[in-house]
Amino acid sequence: MDLNDPLTVCGRVHSIETFGTVDGPGTRLVVFTQGCPMRCAYCHNPDTWQFGIGTETSVKEILATFNRNRAFYRNGGITATGGEPLAQPEFVGALFEAAHNDPRGRIHTCLDSSGIAYNPETPEKFERILDNTDLVLLDIKHSDPKGHINLCEVGSERPLAFGDELNRRGIKVLIRHVVVPGITDSAEELAGVGRIIAHWDNVIGLDVLPYHVMGVKKYEEIGIPYKLSDTPAMDAKKIPELRKQILIARTLERKKLGMR
Repeated sequence: MDLNDPLTVCGRVHSIETFGTVDGPGTRLVVFTQGCPMRCAYCHNPDTWQFGIGTETSVKEILATFNRNRAFYRNGGITATGGEPLAQPEFVGALFEAAHNDPRGRIHTCLDSSGIAYNPETPEKFERILDNTDLVLLDIKHSDPKGHINLCEVGSERPLAFGDELNRRGIKVLIRHVVVPGITDSAEELAGVGRIIAHWDNVIGLDVLPYHVMGVKKYEEIGIPYKLSDTPAMDAKKIPELRKQILIARTLERKKLGMR
């Protein structure tokens, strides 16, 4: 593996979805990286948590898969998700750089991340990724620091620092927030999300996603207790109103900050 030749760089991959339609604009090749330091109570991919496993895959192999089906991706591109793609910065950075410089034409790149693996003390590790990222789908798990720890077993400092860095660079961000009954659907929590994203000028959209229980079977299969076994799925009909509450809080906060 030669880091100067992005095509030779390899990473640990859980799986690849060849026709993804919900992980960025258009139809996309979606690369699920293996490994995540978060333990979100509602995670529907617990099989991606463990580090050191997965299939070792090269950037060259992924681009070959993309180019075999390039006609289907003409309005899409490549998305790196996980797991947590920022936990493999050399691999994802090389993948995105190679995608932007593909001889058959530039490929749109999208990073689906919580930001938890970003380290503001070593920003150089993430230069290659961020220099070659067109769009970030950024998950805001919980607006309250204690609530974030309770929900994800880790703090929110790094995700917020990552959001700040994306804003500094002007990289387009689409915010995602999962609303879980009794955990992330309160008026206080929604307003908190609005206040956080109010500070970022690069936010181009907001997806508020209803919590669902479709991943419970995976926990049973791999023998992991499911923490939210007593929590019902979120009523999707409530989503527009909950999203509106976030946007109102964002607008009020930006006015307070003297921002448009």
